[in-house]
Amino acid sequence: MKLAPSILSADFAALADDIKKVASAEYIHIDIMDGHFVNNLTFGVNVVKALRPHSDQIFDCHLMVDNPESMLVDLQKAGADLVGVHYEACPHLHRTLTMIKQLGMKAEVVINPATPVSVIEPVLGLVDQVLIMTVDPGFGGQAFLEETLAKINQLAIYKQAHGLDFEIEVDGGINDQTIKLAKKAGATVAVAGSYVFGAENPGARLQALREGAAQVEAD
Repeated sequence: MKLAPSILSADFAALADDIKKVASAEYIHIDIMDGHFVNNLTFGVNVVKALRPHSDQIFDCHLMVDNPESMLVDLQKAGADLVGVHYEACPHLHRTLTMIKQLGMKAEVVINPATPVSVIEPVLGLVDQVLIMTVDPGFGGQAFLEETLAKINQLAIYKQAHGLDFEIEVDGGINDQTIKLAKKAGATVAVAGSYVFGAENPGARLQALREGAAQVEAD
């Protein structure tokens, strides 16, 4: 299972140092919030650009913003590798995802906990990754919503039945125990923020996550 530590829970005054502490992770998850789609206000394109020289990991940029199309060109120039946009924020979802891919980035569609998987079925053949929020978006440190497990499993079944190869990412409340639930349901990428960066040794927490996921693979 791939890991995507979220810098939403890192030290904002030492982001470059903190991402070096999680160099063993496949992704760096960057939550970009505009204070409108969600109440919180976090990173922008300039942070992506500033961090890019400090890591060769996949920059997984999760846009919790209104009008995400307006940011795509600048994100590509800043060094984003993968861009996730919310179904709930995109009235023309197919067009937005197509724009991401045309800019040479990988495209991800994101759905909130209350949004059914069925609404994104028309674009699943287009995307490289689907992010199922396992908490309500906007703030870190929330508890994992176990009712989202059925959606993860539904998506995994759809993926297999239709011969698709997108990643299934989960975000919210991930720790060494909930990652097992997500993995068993069919998730392939896990975002973890406070569990990783809230510890004295973030690298050790990444290892604990890998071990938790591996236990499911061995069962």
